Amino acid sequence: MNPSTIFHRPLSEYAFATDETHYVFRLRTGKGEAQGCNFFYADRAAMTPELDFFCVPMVKFREDLYFDWYETRLETSFGRIAYYFELTGGDETIRYFGDCYEMVGTPTRADYFQFPFNHRADRFLAPEWAKDAIVYNIFPDSFATGKQTISGDSEVGLGGSIRGITDNLEYIASMGFNCVYLNPIFTAESYHRYDTLDYYQVDPHMGTNDDLRHLTQKAHCLGIRVILDGVFNHISSSHFLFRDVLRKGMESEYYSCFYRLPAHPSIPAPGAAPEYTCFSYVPNMPKTNTADPYLRQYFCDVGTYWIREFDIDGWRLDVANELDDGFLRAFRQAVKAAKPDALIVGEVWENAAHYLNGDMLDSAMNYDFRRYARRFFAEESVSAEVFDANVSTLLLRYRENALHAQLNLLDSHDVSRYLTLCGGSVDKMELSVLLQMTFPGMPCVFYGDEKGLCGLSEKEYRQAMAWGVTHPLEEIYRKLIAMRKTHPALRYGNFRTNFASGRVYSYSRIWEGKKITVTMNLGDVPINAPRQGRLLLKKGENRDIIGTWEYEVREEQAHGGDDL
Repeated sequence: MNPSTIFHRPLSEYAFATDETHYVFRLRTGKGEAQGCNFFYADRAAMTPELDFFCVPMVKFREDLYFDWYETRLETSFGRIAYYFELTGGDETIRYFGDCYEMVGTPTRADYFQFPFNHRADRFLAPEWAKDAIVYNIFPDSFATGKQTISGDSEVGLGGSIRGITDNLEYIASMGFNCVYLNPIFTAESYHRYDTLDYYQVDPHMGTNDDLRHLTQKAHCLGIRVILDGVFNHISSSHFLFRDVLRKGMESEYYSCFYRLPAHPSIPAPGAAPEYTCFSYVPNMPKTNTADPYLRQYFCDVGTYWIREFDIDGWRLDVANELDDGFLRAFRQAVKAAKPDALIVGEVWENAAHYLNGDMLDSAMNYDFRRYARRFFAEESVSAEVFDANVSTLLLRYRENALHAQLNLLDSHDVSRYLTLCGGSVDKMELSVLLQMTFPGMPCVFYGDEKGLCGLSEKEYRQAMAWGVTHPLEEIYRKLIAMRKTHPALRYGNFRTNFASGRVYSYSRIWEGKKITVTMNLGDVPINAPRQGRLLLKKGENRDIIGTWEYEVREEQAHGGDDL
């Protein structure tokens, strides 16, 4: 065994508590190198000269192209744990301690890995309802005017309104969605409204604050939660804070609310680079300094105002990875005090583990889910083996509770429509949605995907909702969403890969004695269909085979060891 491939990090996605008495411990090894792994643990606070260690076997539960991962799920009353690992391979045994592999002499308590104390406040706990959420993402300008129609004539905007969304909540509920996430709705200068002018007013082009109150009330009656988009990383250059800075320069009381300002800032001429830090290099979106005490409190007050007065259910934070950690912690504290089960989702395109330790975000937009699905399904550019390695990356990246709160999306207002990337293929889209609706986390569907909307450019993928259009994807979404809502294993269960070879992929979700297995064939050669369990869903006419771009979903009783 190669010791350099062995890895564990305490108090991370490799070692965490799920409640008062349950823990998960993980270890990475070189692929195929270890034949077995044991986990030794003891009460680190025991009042004895020597620690009394208990041994439990670890199970290999994930692998990729280079590594294996072992896991043990431990139930113990110990709130303080000292632990180490013992690996066997061939004639070799390695004991892996806190900072070394083998000890000279007898280890002391300080030599072991440590789980110092199982603090309730330190456990990552996203709102429980997130595991059940199926999210519909609406770009308000493009959805509906209030008459279930919308015009596509305007170059500036399409005229969507809050009432238009409210009028179509029954449709959203009928599809099976139980949460809507609205892109910005506050007063702004642009149709996309990411350049906010007034954080306390619904944009008058979209309606009134009372319209939003009616929307949330009706949504809640239909069992739908409402998440708003908070754009706090930058504001409009016409916002009163920045206007004051433009007038007074360094004498403005708001000068410290922005980044890298010259003594007397000004809006640059068209095509010229701004002298101040912006969102990207867009001069009419100056970047805010959320570490400034005044601005931090201002945005925290915005966050609680819409919860307190309009009963919204959470926030999606734009460009969350450019907001300072102190602000994210303060915003979380304020929002959770106003509504403990409010959801805070961050726009983070990369690994978001830094933000998902229980003190900042509850969830992140899982763009890597889209990226990996695109390669396997839409582009057909990777094998099932490589795709499963990508799946391992997604599953091992976060603590378990954080994993089940990730916002799994195929597209959004910032990227091309996924159906376009599939070349218009409904078959490819269906298998991608099948994965989305059977994967750990919150599925998030961009408005109109179920209507077959396409588009590569911003104007195209933010096009008007296709009301009155019947598309095969609509029924596909309905049945896959219904299946997810019917079977708890698809929402709460552990994910286990059964088979990944060539263009065939099979995996299971296991929960409380139930095992649901998905088998999909993206290849040219039909495969034999599984016979175990009850058939829940099948694409394909021949009950004995799974043909090209076909799949089966089956349910059976889980056997001992399945849920490890």
